[in-house]
Amino acid sequence: SRRHKLYREELNLTSPVAPLTLRPEASWLQFHLGISRDGLYPRSSPVVNRLLRDMQDFTTISADYSQDEKALLGACDCTQIVKPSGVHLKLVLRFQDFGKAMFKPMRQKREEETPEDFFYFVDFQRHNAEIAAFHLDRILDFRRVPPTVGRLINITKEILEVTKNEILQSVFFVSPASNVCFFAKCPYMCKTEYAVCGNPHLLEGSLSAFLPSLNLAPRLSIPNPWIRSYSFDGKEEWEVNPLYCNTVREIYPYSNSNRLLNIVDMAIFDFLIGNMDRHHYEMFTKFGDDGFLLHLDNARGFGRHSHDEISILAPLSQCCIIKRTTLLRLQLLAEPEYRLSDVMRESLLQDPLAPILTEPHLLALDRRLQLILKAVRKCIDTYGEAKVVANDTTLAEAPASDRVKLTT
Repeated sequence: SRRHKLYREELNLTSPVAPLTLRPEASWLQFHLGISRDGLYPRSSPVVNRLLRDMQDFTTISADYSQDEKALLGACDCTQIVKPSGVHLKLVLRFQDFGKAMFKPMRQKREEETPEDFFYFVDFQRHNAEIAAFHLDRILDFRRVPPTVGRLINITKEILEVTKNEILQSVFFVSPASNVCFFAKCPYMCKTEYAVCGNPHLLEGSLSAFLPSLNLAPRLSIPNPWIRSYSFDGKEEWEVNPLYCNTVREIYPYSNSNRLLNIVDMAIFDFLIGNMDRHHYEMFTKFGDDGFLLHLDNARGFGRHSHDEISILAPLSQCCIIKRTTLLRLQLLAEPEYRLSDVMRESLLQDPLAPILTEPHLLALDRRLQLILKAVRKCIDTYGEAKVVANDTTLAEAPASDRVKLTT
């Protein structure tokens, strides 16, 4: 702490800072203004690519813990560790133009598979999974994952030397190999052997753009009806009752909106990336019950390429419904000339940390896509296409006030 105090005084960092002005053309602002009822950004949005470049290139001006991690500091019991997890080893980095991104450091090498005996709730978080999830979400035309890019961070200059949080400063140390390391204090990372280290200062990580503040764009966090049991031997009702969807259909808003169809979209996305940890989902309140679901926190995806967790598809297989637009996109990505693995491979080459996924993970996407289409065919054979495929390809009729404006 004394070192950092002297460092700040030496650079005159304690002097008053002139108020910052917000540039209307700032990529973060333009990204926020582009959020609509259809998704987080328009198709082929030039703003997204500019935002990705800015997160990759802009200088970090401050670093801190995220709000949820701050809430846990001092409240953890490190004697209760089951398996070291990276769930709370993440930081908020700030940039010019009021830019803000969530930084998740590299915890696992790309070629490492999650051991088969690991429970999903104690698995590592993977920075490359966050990056790959953004690209897959864009390829599927969901546009529900915030823009995410890989970056090599100098954790000494871009985190330690710019943070004002003394607790964050205190978890940095130099390893016996002369690498700079840091660790989180809560809840699973209480020991230095669970730290992440630079080489000696540089560390890979993912940067995910922040959404507008909750004051400007309130969001709801809603439990996933197909939430898993977070115990070693528990089971949820959907895991033992194949007719569980009948119960869900009777509950508002799943009874009379497209919410259930959006849940199926989310299950398809999670099955492709192998994410079993979708316990909640978020929505913007502004768009009402029919708004899109945000696909946040995807770092537990892409852990095992050799295993397809069919249970993730329970919303699809139990409810037997799917959007026509989703089905058409999946069928297109199953065609040889538009093979999903090829499209993903090409898309991920745009990231500065490429290659993001190993070849087995890319090929697993093709295999899982076929399993999704097989589940849809089984539903259609049982109930007929009219009941299974929901037609969302026609444009909804514009409100009367909008129609007047259009005609005039």
